[in-house]
Amino acid sequence: MVALIPSKDDVLAALRRVKDPELGMDVVSMGMIRDLVVRGDEVDFTLELTTPACPFNAQIEQAVREAVQGVKGVKSVKMRVTARVRQAAVPRQQVEVPGIKNIIAVGSGKGGVGKTTVATNLAVALAEAGASAGILDADIYGSSLTRFIRRYTFESRPGTKIQPALGPLGLRMMSMGLLVPDTTPIIWRGPLVGGAVRQMLLEVEWGELDYLIVDLPPGTGDAPLTLAQTIPVTGAIIVTTPQQASLDIAIKALHMFRKLNVEILGLVENMSYYVCNNCGAREHIFGKDGAVSAAAEAGAPLLAQIPLLPRIRELSDGGEPLVISDPDSEAAQVFRALARRVAAGVSVLAVRRGAR
Repeated sequence: MVALIPSKDDVLAALRRVKDPELGMDVVSMGMIRDLVVRGDEVDFTLELTTPACPFNAQIEQAVREAVQGVKGVKSVKMRVTARVRQAAVPRQQVEVPGIKNIIAVGSGKGGVGKTTVATNLAVALAEAGASAGILDADIYGSSLTRFIRRYTFESRPGTKIQPALGPLGLRMMSMGLLVPDTTPIIWRGPLVGGAVRQMLLEVEWGELDYLIVDLPPGTGDAPLTLAQTIPVTGAIIVTTPQQASLDIAIKALHMFRKLNVEILGLVENMSYYVCNNCGAREHIFGKDGAVSAAAEAGAPLLAQIPLLPRIRELSDGGEPLVISDPDSEAAQVFRALARRVAAGVSVLAVRRGAR
């Protein structure tokens, strides 16, 4: 009896039945199968995932392996797994920032909603997942990044570009707090603020980054306008609390980004609930599921509901991101899930826009 020898077409046909759960497209059409070689009954290839932070990576790996093993005549499968974040931002009339694939704006309608806490832990969680990540504190008047992350190295070197600070997990950081003493007030009019944001974007040697998280000041002023009008922003995240007053202003910020043709990746509800230390019961101090309704009405995803915990405040005040300092906590798991959802959302945009 003649042994059945599989062909490359047989293997590709099997792989075309494997779809990314988030994107709804097959792994062959998305270019995730690389260097496919069939030698007799042996199949050798590379599976290139769209991001190391995808929530379905393990599921995709298993489905791909099983699909190839199920091809008649295949006895040996050698699969290498890598990840490459694709560039989802599409330049319109703006200037690209060399080396940065995706710029994600984190904004809010009002102050005090925990936007910097969200931005910081999101950036750290992306770096922890294996992505190259950076964070820019674009709040010129109230820069606070260097208070939220105090373990960093920063050297001012002569040259044409500013070198970013290097934080935990290789996170690259830039803030006015690195350039001006914390006690020095910034007394500038709007055009100078816009110029400073532009300078920190374009005159910093960011290097190669998969994601740059930009922590914007609250509201709809000069900094978000400069960001959206200067460079191609991949998408925006809006942070709010469950309170109606916070939600109303957050939706204004969301509509501002939409008017500027910036995609909304979703809403984050911070201080969503308090967990009692004694009984473990959840108390919705600021209201329940306010962002759930607001997200549905705005036609945007709800990315995360982050608990109100004293530990988050304590670590933030101490300059230690929760994801690193309390990695097993419920809130740290929520931040990691947020990072996976943001990465997945960027991957969806990359496929939709024809990623590079």
